[in-house]
Amino acid sequence: MLGPAEISETTVWLQTRRPCQAQVRYWLHGKPETARLSPPVRTDPAGDHIARFELSGLEPGSRYEYEIYLDGLRIPAPASAPLSFQTQAMWRYRTDPPPFRAAIGSCAYINDAPYDRPGEPYGGDYKIFRAIAKAQPDFMIWLGDDIYYREADWITERNMRRRWAHDRALPELQPLLGTVHQYAIWDDHDFGPNDSDRTFRDRTTSLRVFQDYWANPTYGLPEAPGVFTRFEWAGVDFFLLDDRYHRSPNDLPPGPDKRMYGREQLQWLKESLAGSHAPFKIVAGGGQFWNPLNSFESLGEFPAEQQELYDFIREARIEGVVFLSGDRHHTELLKRQEPGMYPLYEFTSSPLTSGGSRIEEEANNPARVPGTWVTDGIRNFGLLEVSGKEEAQVLTLRTLDADGKELWKVQIKEGELRFPRISPQTSSASTSR
Repeated sequence: MLGPAEISETTVWLQTRRPCQAQVRYWLHGKPETARLSPPVRTDPAGDHIARFELSGLEPGSRYEYEIYLDGLRIPAPASAPLSFQTQAMWRYRTDPPPFRAAIGSCAYINDAPYDRPGEPYGGDYKIFRAIAKAQPDFMIWLGDDIYYREADWITERNMRRRWAHDRALPELQPLLGTVHQYAIWDDHDFGPNDSDRTFRDRTTSLRVFQDYWANPTYGLPEAPGVFTRFEWAGVDFFLLDDRYHRSPNDLPPGPDKRMYGREQLQWLKESLAGSHAPFKIVAGGGQFWNPLNSFESLGEFPAEQQELYDFIREARIEGVVFLSGDRHHTELLKRQEPGMYPLYEFTSSPLTSGGSRIEEEANNPARVPGTWVTDGIRNFGLLEVSGKEEAQVLTLRTLDADGKELWKVQIKEGELRFPRISPQTSSASTSR
C-alpha cells in the first residue's frame, strides 16, 4: 500500500504472511537504469509482519515503478496492475497548480462468514475497488468505517489486528492500494463498537492498531492523541478529523461540554484553517457536519461545538471551506446557505461495500443539492477534481457506482466560496445527472 506522497519522498507499506526480509526496488517510469533498492526491513510477529519504507531523494513531479522483494526473491505484480507511485510537483513560482483527482469513500464491509450475522451477507460489490483504481485518482481518502470490527474483534488487540489483516488482503483491493496514495480517518466501526466514543475501554489500543495499518503523515497532537492530521496536494489543504477518540457519549444532554472533536482538536482545526491560504480547504470527518435532518450521530447532536465551528468560519472569514463525510450508507451533496455567508458544501460519500439505507424522513431534505441523493443500496464512491489557473480554480465533485458509471456531477468555482463583497448571492453550482 502507498502512503502519503510528498515532493521528494513517499511511503510504501506492506504486510507479509510470515517473517521475512522485505525490500522495495524502484525506478523512474520507463528508466530501469535509475533503479534503487531500499534497505531491508525484517517483518516479524511482534510487528504484525508489517514493513514500512520511507523512500526519499525522489525526483519531484515524477512517476516511479516499483517491485517487492521478500528474502531476496522478486514478487511479481499482476500484469494488469503494475505497481507505481508518484511524487508531487514543485510548481510554485513556476506554473499554475497542477490538476489532480482524489477518490473518497466510507463504509467498507468485507464479509467473514464465521463472524458475520446469519442471513444474507452484508458486504458486496468488491469490484468497486477496481473501479476506483481504474478512475486513476492521485490519492484516496477513506472517510471512516474502513473496516467493521465484529463483537469478537474489539475486545482484544489480537483480534483487532486479525480483522485489519483479513480485510487488507482482499484481492480486489490490491490494485488500488498498490498504485494510489492512501490517507484515512476512522468512524465508530473501525474504532470500536457501534456508536462508540471516548469511554471505549480500548481506545488507546485501537489507535495503536490504526497507526500500524495506515501511513498517515501524523496522528493527533502530543496533548491530544487521535487520528487527525493534515496534508497538502497541489496547493489544496486537507484537514482530516477524528470524531471518536475525544467524543462525548451521544446520550449526554446538550451543553458546552458535549463535544464530538474535543476542545484541543477543534482549536487545532480553527488555527490550521486560519493559517491556510489554499483556494479550497477540505475538511473531512467520519460523521455529517451540517445535515439539518440527521438525528443520528451527526455534529448536529453536538450543537455547541457545531455552532462554534460555524461561527469561527464566519467571523474569521475563512474562505474556500468544503466538507467531506461518510457514515450514512447513502450519498448526497448538502449546501448550507445563510445570509452574509458563502455556501458551505458537504459531500457525504457512502457506502463502498456495506449495505445501503434510505431514510424516508430525509427524502425532501431542503439542504440537499437536487439530484445528488444516492440511496436504495447503491454502492458508490466519490471523486474530487481540482483544475484551472491559479485564483480561478474549479472543484468538480462526482459520484460513481460500483461499475464506475457516473451518477451525478457538480462544479464549484473558487470564487463562489468567498464572502459576499456587496450582497449575499446564491451559488450557481450546476448539477447534472
